[in-house]
Amino acid sequence: MKKILLLLALGAFIASCGGKKEEKKDGFEVSRTKSEDKKAQANESVPVDLDNKGVGPIKNLEFPDDIDTEMAARGEAKFNAICVACHMVDQRMIGPAMEGVYERRSPEWVMNMILNPDEMLREDPIAKALLKEYNNAIMLNQNLTEAEARDLAEYLRTL
Repeated sequence: MKKILLLLALGAFIASCGGKKEEKKDGFEVSRTKSEDKKAQANESVPVDLDNKGVGPIKNLEFPDDIDTEMAARGEAKFNAICVACHMVDQRMIGPAMEGVYERRSPEWVMNMILNPDEMLREDPIAKALLKEYNNAIMLNQNLTEAEARDLAEYLRTL
């Protein structure tokens, strides 16, 4: 009797393991994409806008043709002291990559974001879109002077 029950149990077990019908499951799917695809998606979600000057004290800024190496060196030192906590030169981190920033934003916008991030995040449409893109990670006000921000802006030209 025990042998019959054991055979029946074993037969039921084998039958349940084989010949599964395809079931539609509720839930979510994991879709893996290459990191290049993610970069492209991120860059597409926040538009390039070279006409937007942002909100803040800088109304007009034109770079000279040549880079001021002393100013850029001071800007690099400041960048390495305070900006690298959230920004990398060539890849996303907590904040956007800085390489090629002037291909996406005007010099005035960049300076106003450095000097006036609180108001920019409240009022500027590009800053709001970046805030959303970067999971509401706000840019902290570093209380830099205009001269320090200009040094940073000059350094960003070298990237």
